[in-house]
Amino acid sequence: MLKPLRLIPDKTKIGFIRLRHFAYGLSGLGNLAAAIVFLTVGLNFGIDFRGGTLIQIATPQAADLAQIRGVVSSLGLGDVAVQGFGKPNEVLIRIETQKATAELDEEKAQQAALAKAEGALKAAIPEVEILREEVVGPKVSGELVQAGILAVVISMIAMFAYIWFRFEWQFSVGAVVALVHDVFLTIGVFSVLQLEFNLQIIAALLTIVGYSMNDTVVVFDRVRENLRKYKKMPLEELIDLSVNDTLSRTIMTSGTTLIALVALYAFGGEVIRGFTFAMIWGICVGTYSSIYVASPILLVLDVKRDWSSGDTKSAGVRLQ
Repeated sequence: MLKPLRLIPDKTKIGFIRLRHFAYGLSGLGNLAAAIVFLTVGLNFGIDFRGGTLIQIATPQAADLAQIRGVVSSLGLGDVAVQGFGKPNEVLIRIETQKATAELDEEKAQQAALAKAEGALKAAIPEVEILREEVVGPKVSGELVQAGILAVVISMIAMFAYIWFRFEWQFSVGAVVALVHDVFLTIGVFSVLQLEFNLQIIAALLTIVGYSMNDTVVVFDRVRENLRKYKKMPLEELIDLSVNDTLSRTIMTSGTTLIALVALYAFGGEVIRGFTFAMIWGICVGTYSSIYVASPILLVLDVKRDWSSGDTKSAGVRLQ
């Protein structure tokens, strides 16, 4: 009989925890850089958060960006951004939020700007096709920023409560620190690269939180199991053993997910490219943080060794 193909050996003995001090420095520098860039440069907020008008068009031939920029800029609508979007003949146009006037409130001013821009484009390029149009007012965009931040914060609080209920407080601290680490580095890379930060990226952040937590819980389950099994084993060795026990699952799960995401990034089009990039980055840092952030914190906080007595909880069931 043919033996099953194994990409990862059943028993690995990689010393992950001995590299924890290097990982602390790497994570610290990464988060410090993310904070500096975020505070000095900021995020490139999309129209969801800034408010304004967005128009996606398709021209008969390859788009002449200079011509389109000239047409829209001449309308006196304020700052205008014109960029290629996916195919050579597709263009994305952003127009800044229009201020209310004596005749028009903010919403109607935005609609008027949209109609004015589309009319000018159709006059200059008769066969132009309007593929998409969006109008977001300043009030709505401000509410979306608050709702997005609240969604991420609430998800982290819920994860903290779940891990505390299922394990112990040391596990909760490790899991939440890893989540904050992942989210902050993801925001940092978007700030460094000035990629558009919109509602899709908020959805990606929430997905990253769930994925990273799932990866961390798998490792923590094995740590808890080994704490019962090897009561005299030094904690550093025990955490290394637990990470190695789950290494095959971690690599296979992350690897197969990354294959799908890379395909989406390459062939899924410009519309979801920001989302897929955030997911690819988040899965990489999430896998790293499960091993080098969440797990070493158990060592720092000296997680409880005796799981056979007291009121220790395991998924809500008292251990005997």
